Amino acid sequence: MLRTVKVENGIIQGLPAADPRITSFKGIPFAAPPLGENRWRAPKPAKSWNGTLKAFEFAPISMQAKTVIDEKNIYTREWNVDPDIPMDEDCLYLNVWTPACSTNEKLPVFVWYFGGVLQFGNTAEMEFDGERIARRGIIVVTVNYRLNVFGFLCHPEITAEAPEAPANFGNLDQQAGTQWVKRNIEAFGGDPNNITIGGQSAGGGSVLSQLTSPQNEGLCQKAIIQSGIITMLYKGNPLPLEKSNLSQAEQEGIKFFEFLGVSSLGEARKLDAEYIRDKSLEYKKFWGTVEDNVFCVGDPFNLFLQNKRLMVPMLLGHTSSEFFNIPNVKNIDEFRELAIEMFGDDADEYLKLCEVQLGDVDEVRKKASVSSIEYAIRIIGQVNADTNANIPLYYYNFDAEIPGWDNPGTFHSVDLWFFFETLAKCWRPFIGKHYDLARQMCNYWANFIRSGNPNGKDSTGEDMPYWESYTPKAPYGMVFRDKVEFVKEQPSNLMKFLVKEYFKKDKNPY
Repeated sequence: MLRTVKVENGIIQGLPAADPRITSFKGIPFAAPPLGENRWRAPKPAKSWNGTLKAFEFAPISMQAKTVIDEKNIYTREWNVDPDIPMDEDCLYLNVWTPACSTNEKLPVFVWYFGGVLQFGNTAEMEFDGERIARRGIIVVTVNYRLNVFGFLCHPEITAEAPEAPANFGNLDQQAGTQWVKRNIEAFGGDPNNITIGGQSAGGGSVLSQLTSPQNEGLCQKAIIQSGIITMLYKGNPLPLEKSNLSQAEQEGIKFFEFLGVSSLGEARKLDAEYIRDKSLEYKKFWGTVEDNVFCVGDPFNLFLQNKRLMVPMLLGHTSSEFFNIPNVKNIDEFRELAIEMFGDDADEYLKLCEVQLGDVDEVRKKASVSSIEYAIRIIGQVNADTNANIPLYYYNFDAEIPGWDNPGTFHSVDLWFFFETLAKCWRPFIGKHYDLARQMCNYWANFIRSGNPNGKDSTGEDMPYWESYTPKAPYGMVFRDKVEFVKEQPSNLMKFLVKEYFKKDKNPY
């Protein structure tokens, strides 16, 4: 087993995982600490060390709101369970799980970006244990990155100081971590030319940002986006969050510096990190990816539709009960007005599909509700064919029965327990069918990471249900319920109508 490896900055020692055939290396620095003059700057190279770095524990998590245990909050019940987890601005570390016994095995590599709306989250969350995926012959790397105001503040002084990297420091951390992997993963037995980047929620959105950044040619060979591609249908819905341009974000930075009580970037860099964190929470601003015309050169969804992206196979999907777009209307007359505004001459067809004759606005709103992620994926599928890109896309819907006193349904992020196959860490009373499902999901993900095709045999030796790639002519996906089933079912007539209408609008990307 590879318990000790040599990377560009020195020697690292890892520990046997629960399965001693796997070695885990935790808390490896991939960049210099983003402190002092490095605050609000692109990540700088890590310094070399003498002796052996004992990579035995996760590094402190990024600066973010402290965890407050609240039984009413499903996420503090689920995995944000430690209110005393160490936190520090010095946070640019990654973790590696490798099954390799030698450095020349050329194993496929999975680089994971965690979610959390770019405001919170960390690689130490217990569902992100990479051991089970690693048991399938995959090297798993989880990359930490700066969040919220520390990762995404903009200011005219920052831009003037470094116009080549004026913004999006959290995304640049992800990029730097992945580039570190390309340079160093052979030491862990990995193949730098067989890297899959993946993420869920804001981590999935980050994958989309990385795929569409002009800086990232050759960054990866495959991508997994879970619950991370969203596009707007009805106005007034909370997601997706609209991206600011650099100028707008700089003005917000000026206001925030005034709120901090400082008048310059130099003064702001001298402030205590906890003070900045607490003031940013008081300020109540979302800090996220901005269009800076350097890393992010436009809306990533639209860039993707224009094929201004890495042309790599993708696995993408969602849970069955997250991010539904619902028309914000109070009565049937408002609903009719909305239909005319959105669809013009086609409004009558839309009204019929939504069964407006029912007369009950709540029932009609329910009929009109649409999964924002499914809608976005089906648009992507149409463009993939229409532009002759024809990149393999594998679509899924996670629709499993989730046990527990809270009767949660397939809430946002619950699928993380399954494809990481870490159900045994969860408090929920999962039983055999859930473990079977998790095993197969982990198999599919590992197969895709290995080859760009999720298909293969179960560990039982049986062929798993065959997962066909998505095309507009065969717009099907894998459904993960109590059992795995590839469902050859057309999208709803409403979804077909909406996708067709998308390409009639001004937002048509090509």
